[in-house]
Amino acid sequence: MENGHAKYRVAVIGSGNWGSVASRIIASNTAKLPSFYDEVRMWVFEELLPTGKKLSESINKANENCKYLPGIKLGANVIADPDLESAVKDANMLVFVTPHQFVEGICKKLVGKLRPGAEAISLIKGMEVKMEGPCMISKLIADTLGINCCVLMGANIANEASICCVVQIFLQSSEAKKISCCTFPMQIAVEKFSEATIGYRKDKEVATRWAKLFTTPYFLVSIAEDIEGVELCGTLKNIVAIAAGLVDGLDMGNNTKAAIMRIGLREMRAFSKLLFPSVRDNTFFESCGVADLITTCLGGRNRRVAEAFARNGGKRSFDDLEADMLQGQKLQGVSTAREVYEVLTYRGWQELFPMLSTVHEICIGQLPPTSIVEYSEHTPNLSIIGGPTPFY
Repeated sequence: MENGHAKYRVAVIGSGNWGSVASRIIASNTAKLPSFYDEVRMWVFEELLPTGKKLSESINKANENCKYLPGIKLGANVIADPDLESAVKDANMLVFVTPHQFVEGICKKLVGKLRPGAEAISLIKGMEVKMEGPCMISKLIADTLGINCCVLMGANIANEASICCVVQIFLQSSEAKKISCCTFPMQIAVEKFSEATIGYRKDKEVATRWAKLFTTPYFLVSIAEDIEGVELCGTLKNIVAIAAGLVDGLDMGNNTKAAIMRIGLREMRAFSKLLFPSVRDNTFFESCGVADLITTCLGGRNRRVAEAFARNGGKRSFDDLEADMLQGQKLQGVSTAREVYEVLTYRGWQELFPMLSTVHEICIGQLPPTSIVEYSEHTPNLSIIGGPTPFY
């Protein structure tokens, strides 16, 4: 409290590509908005760089993340902290931006360590599948820590240029001529116009405060009272992006890719509404929906690695390609496809969602990459969730 007004301190939990960009955006706003303390603590999962230096020390000395966001200054008020408890101890606004498979472990370490009244927002795309059913990451955070958690999703590939790679090295020499370097623009990191959507459950005031923290002239943030819809859009689009990458790797052309994206969006909507009937159709027309799907299918890491997978005829595993191509970053689409497949299998929905099912079966080597279009011979009837029939 300062001069009778509440003041907020922000901590970012995660320091990968998107975590570093988020810290940069947030720090630029906390430095000039009187309702926030200037300093932004960014928790870093400590790594040793090839130089022998610790990643956190390198970030604090150079004011940039040389591994995950090279060449981009984060802001003098961003402090990298390898101690999780230290990073969050004074914060009352927590930004979660780690690979989704690590969230539960992180949250368990934070139980009882947070300030009273702390709020959270998740920038994480994925879900956990438990015995009782699927659990969205925002709910996992909220339930484990006993705090409110919003989500932020949208068409905002953080910085593809920082992990640019020559895909030829992963292919046989006879195939190398078919693909060139990945040279996607830095987008948000270099302040190119982008959008995002914040999903919230009931507290519009809190959602508006989060939007204020993230909004810049080049990064516009809207809010939507549909947390499940917003979060599922961000989660499921990574599976569709793998399908799009397979199409690219098989040289099937733009018409096929457009069809895959359309069918994928349909399955995203149907799956979301079956899980959560409260999900709103309008959400799929926000940045978190169709816009995020388009940008991820055109330029995301899931698409790129899936393309390499297809060009190798499925002979190199996604884990192998991830390790070679992403420099330590994680491929969310494969693990999400597995988790969604578990839900489909448990509920007997596999035939209703042929694309979502087929992507997982391709990822684990049960089907060849060419199966991504063969499933379309089977036309499911999804009239049970409303909308025009037939669904395809």
